[in-house]
Amino acid sequence: MIEPSLLQRVVDLANANGLNDALITELRQEFTGVHFTLCMEDDMDSARPVREEKEFNLYLVDSSNHCSKLTNDPERASGVVLAEIMEDD
Repeated sequence: MIEPSLLQRVVDLANANGLNDALITELRQEFTGVHFTLCMEDDMDSARPVREEKEFNLYLVDSSNHCSKLTNDPERASGVVLAEIMEDD
């Protein structure tokens, strides 16, 4: 289960420090047992984010079965994907 307070903390840290490997390491240390992934928004195809920010979107991952899949149900979620939005030039 992913609590709203966890998502808010992720947003706060990402907005303050930017998306990078150090952020993912910090999140994994603070929220042991939760899987965090960093990727590009265009890797997410047509999935719907659970939270949209100016520079990134958040997605939830359900790993309760053998294969991980995206979900919008925080009760089933066990991980968070931070997808960086790149502006088109």
